[in-house]
Amino acid sequence: MAMYNDKVMDLFMNPHNVGEIEDADGVGTYGSPVCGDMMKISLKVNDGVITDAKFKTFGCGSAIASSSMATEMIIGKTLEEALKITNKDVLEELGGLPGPKIHCSVLSEQAIKAAIYDYAQKHNLTLEGLKDYDPNASEEDHHDAFEDGEDE
Repeated sequence: MAMYNDKVMDLFMNPHNVGEIEDADGVGTYGSPVCGDMMKISLKVNDGVITDAKFKTFGCGSAIASSSMATEMIIGKTLEEALKITNKDVLEELGGLPGPKIHCSVLSEQAIKAAIYDYAQKHNLTLEGLKDYDPNASEEDHHDAFEDGEDE
């Protein structure tokens, strides 16, 4: 257990924003064939601002802590502000994760993007932060990009 800091352990043992939002405005699911983790984030949006976010995660403690932190970080942000949140931001807020678990923060970044993409599609919005987003890209594409240093 010493490989995880107190903040990560607290968010794993007492996660914030667990569940699903009924009648969510946007829902995004993202998974990793590399580790088997799956993340689902649902959003409530009012006038372009995320007013609520919930998650359901199947995975390890790092995935749960990353999901919890990511939802905390996006509530109160505009859609464009939330799209700017990277896995590095999630890692920093968590105080770090062990090397083999850093990919969990990438999952949370991608789940946020997937949920906002869903919202944008439903409302026929074009968002700058989704300009290069490919909802059909596999997790391996994102994992490979992370290993190549694009997300570091």
